[in-house]
Amino acid sequence: MPHSFGYRARTRHMFKRGFKEHGPVKLSTFLINYHVGDIVDIKANAAQQKGMPHKYYHGRTGIVYNVTPSAVGVIVYKVKRVNLRVEHVRHSKCRQEFLDRVKANHDAHAAAKEKGERINLRRIPAQPRESHVVSTKENTPQTMTPVPYETTI
Repeated sequence: MPHSFGYRARTRHMFKRGFKEHGPVKLSTFLINYHVGDIVDIKANAAQQKGMPHKYYHGRTGIVYNVTPSAVGVIVYKVKRVNLRVEHVRHSKCRQEFLDRVKANHDAHAAAKEKGERINLRRIPAQPRESHVVSTKENTPQTMTPVPYETTI
């Protein structure tokens, strides 16, 4: 049973740096621009203890509501607003598939409108495979038996 209940209790593996990612924070981290409304993922970086999120917020996604020179304010869904340094946030890729699909749909719609035809842009779930008959004329059934275990010692 754990006996400490500190702010970073039971975060030994959660906050550790990745393989070959030890050392100071890369300067490119500070050059990323954040704007109000951006969707960001919260991932604590153990190299910077200032402005680190509580372990509850590690791995959560939120929306930026405030931007300061060294930190961003993030609204975490249905919880609260947290202020974090930029080392502990990164742009989320959760909407990338959606944005790609919107762009592809727009291009397909424009091409279909140019040809004067209608096109279905909705996603269709994977359908069952077509039925087919397996012929045994040139594909005779084979009886398979397991190979007996042999020791070579």
